[in-house]
Amino acid sequence: MKTTDTPASVPAESGAPVTKVDVPVGPPAKEKKEGKVLNVFSHGMLILWAFMVVLPLLWAVMTSFKDDSSIFSSPWALPDKLHFDNWARAWTDANMSDYFLNTILVVGGSLIGTLVLGSMAAYVLARFDFPGNRFIYYLFIGGMSFPIMLALVPLFYVVNNMGLLNTIHGLILVYIAYSLPFTVFFLTAFFRTLPASVAEAAFVDGASHSRTFFQIMLPMAKPGLISVGIFNFLGQWNQYMLPTVLNTDPDKRVLTQGLVQLAASQGYKGDWSGLFAGLVMAMLPVLAAYIVFQRQVVQGLTAGALK
Repeated sequence: MKTTDTPASVPAESGAPVTKVDVPVGPPAKEKKEGKVLNVFSHGMLILWAFMVVLPLLWAVMTSFKDDSSIFSSPWALPDKLHFDNWARAWTDANMSDYFLNTILVVGGSLIGTLVLGSMAAYVLARFDFPGNRFIYYLFIGGMSFPIMLALVPLFYVVNNMGLLNTIHGLILVYIAYSLPFTVFFLTAFFRTLPASVAEAAFVDGASHSRTFFQIMLPMAKPGLISVGIFNFLGQWNQYMLPTVLNTDPDKRVLTQGLVQLAASQGYKGDWSGLFAGLVMAMLPVLAAYIVFQRQVVQGLTAGALK
């Protein structure tokens, strides 16, 4: 019978040749020094990049609490006092409250629709083989590479003929169609990494396809849903081209349109402090969403590498 036990060492007899054992030698000092230099260089670049990203954000927040004269006389100095009236003026006089509400309705509805429809399509493409499976999958991938600029004119006429121009629900449907290709591409790869044995066990127990998807597979795909949801939220919240073409009603403008309108009016009123206050208002939800869900975003991006 073979064993994997290592035999005990037997002391060499007198006069017997002794075998030399090679002792592992650590890396040379030169390699250690090069590793330290590379580590310092990479950390330095990360610190520089963080400084370049954070500094404009902090400057915008600081400027939103200044008055107009301080913005031009001492742009890098701290405000003499906190002018909260800038935020109140931007919220009421500049109609940022209406733009904020419209944006929440549009982005909230489109985000829910994108995740529901995208996850259902991705699950079918990832788990079931049928004629045309790969064609539909590559069709979604092709939608990611299609420039939205080329579709603006026909899209305008299609939305207008359907009676959805200058409506909230029309903009929601366009946002869903715009975000579906990336969502299906991302979630298809994620659903392929989930264990198929769980779904097979549910089928054996008598669960239907819809029940297996909504009660078993969809909760397991939570990291991927959060990751793709954050990316879609960022893209839809900052979307400007589509609402500018399809939403010309002043009462239904979103935040990006409102900020452009507020910036255009500065040439006549000079309310720069109100402009920076409105800019920070539009920026805070995006920062808050990423800070809250940053761990889930990283987990969703790395989950596909581990199976």
